[in-house]
Amino acid sequence: MSEHGSDRSEETATSGGRRNPAEEARTLVSRVTTGHLATVGEDGDPWCSLVVYGPTAGGDPVLLVSTMAEHGRNLQRDPRASLAIDDPSLPGDPLDLPRITLAGRCVQPEGDRAEEAFEAHVAAVPGARLYAGWDDFTLWVLEVQRVRWVGGFARMETIDRGAYGYAEPDPTAPGAAKAVEHLNAEHGAGLLLIARELTGARGAVSAYCTGIDRYGIDLACTGAGQSAATRALFDEPLQKVADLRPATVALVQRARAAQEG
Repeated sequence: MSEHGSDRSEETATSGGRRNPAEEARTLVSRVTTGHLATVGEDGDPWCSLVVYGPTAGGDPVLLVSTMAEHGRNLQRDPRASLAIDDPSLPGDPLDLPRITLAGRCVQPEGDRAEEAFEAHVAAVPGARLYAGWDDFTLWVLEVQRVRWVGGFARMETIDRGAYGYAEPDPTAPGAAKAVEHLNAEHGAGLLLIARELTGARGAVSAYCTGIDRYGIDLACTGAGQSAATRALFDEPLQKVADLRPATVALVQRARAAQEG
């Protein structure tokens, strides 16, 4: 049960050894600290602003906003808002990369919840401690009601509050890019062995890691003048960044055993 109050079951479970859209959304929210906030202007027109945020344990973005900014004044009048988030560090066509829009209402937390929200914000934006006490700044929590996840061209899904709150960020995400780089630079032979023996790409002559997460590893394979994407799954979901190395070593060991068997 999450702080969003939903007791979800198999409908949100990961299928096919991949993060489901809710997990993808929670992972992106946990990895990025900037987004574009849309609020309702005084005349009813939309207004979009670049903001920084830190997520609560349940994935609700926490904003620290000045009333000197137009979006800060807008929230005082109308709490409806949405926050669009992507990862600008990812290479490639931005329209073929993951992004989300979180929609809901902004509330000013009180008591213990305000303290927890503030700590969530400054954990992601440490510099906010310098101006948090200024009179014109207000702490807001965007209570997410609906999420639109887009994974790239023709990959999208709408996620409700329950599914979003039930999901968890991928704990290996902070180390994924470094792990992919290391595998490609140092372990090409092992990747090829995994592709051939564990994913059925028997004709592959090369394999390149394109992604890794808590459930498995994605490979791009080439052979016989063709290319194909494939995936190998870990024995069980990983729980931390430090699990990435032993899990990939275990994949190579399984592939070697399959080859020798």
